Amino acid sequence: SNDSFVPSNLKSFTYNELKNATRNFRADSLLGEGRFGYVFKGWIDENTFAPCKPGSGMVVAVKKLKPGSFQGHREWLAEVNYLGLLYHENLVSLIGYCAELDNRFLVYEVMSKGSLENHLFKKGVQIIPWATRMSIAVHVARGLSFLHSLEANVVYRDLKASNILLDSDFNAKLSAFGLARDGPSGGRTHFSTRVVGTIGYAAPEYLASGHLTPKTDVYSFGVVLLELLSGKRSTGAENAGGADEKLVEWAKPFISDSRRVLRIMDTRLGGQYSKKGAQAAASLVLRCLDVDPKLRPTMDEVLATLELVQAPKDVMKSSQQIKQKQMTS
Repeated sequence: SNDSFVPSNLKSFTYNELKNATRNFRADSLLGEGRFGYVFKGWIDENTFAPCKPGSGMVVAVKKLKPGSFQGHREWLAEVNYLGLLYHENLVSLIGYCAELDNRFLVYEVMSKGSLENHLFKKGVQIIPWATRMSIAVHVARGLSFLHSLEANVVYRDLKASNILLDSDFNAKLSAFGLARDGPSGGRTHFSTRVVGTIGYAAPEYLASGHLTPKTDVYSFGVVLLELLSGKRSTGAENAGGADEKLVEWAKPFISDSRRVLRIMDTRLGGQYSKKGAQAAASLVLRCLDVDPKLRPTMDEVLATLELVQAPKDVMKSSQQIKQKQMTS
């Protein structure tokens, strides 16, 4: 079989099993539509992974690729290979796949709260409070730091609010690894690739020349963090100053001025946030969005900064304890 390239810990589903799990891909099972296919809700037994009745067993997300797209197949393979081999609490876990004739499926754990995009920008959703926004930022930063720390130096390449999924406790996980690539290796500083990121999130040097490095992800992270602070979309006219002003262009003059920085904050928060924390997060955004990739922080630095913003008291305590330990040992 042509499954030899697939990590052995993944379950190989048959087309019929997935058809039964999703009740024949019924329209009311549709969870969403992505660039390369549709995502259906399915039910499988948590031990045997056999399809089972709706409401019993565990809910999974079944992603069906649009047939006949070579690009789609390439991304399907990338997903299987990255998510099949990588385990981290801030990456969505892949349960299995199906490759039968022209059918390509991926089966994931389902994230009951859906995407960050829906929770931040949809009309009528419950406002995400400040502390939750900061913990989402920390989770995403942890996921990216983990990818960048791997020997393969994995660049995620498509960070955006719609690829960040939330579970019932608002734990955030990265999904959609179709565009992830092993980063530059062997002493190279970057490599060039076709530009496939999302406008509004993609770093300028990447859009200009396809230069890909972990710092490409850092820029996109800056945009996501800016969305979390401002409650505004990275693209879209309703945002800011006018017809087609991008969020980043609108925000930069504010975040580079400590007296005006709080003007970018989401008014729906009603001022219920730490002013110091917001200022620290905004100055981090500014560093992540630097036009020069070399001047952007690494994801490890980003994570350390955000952990301070999230829990200043705890961090102060633990760093004092570490100092005491060092003095006593």
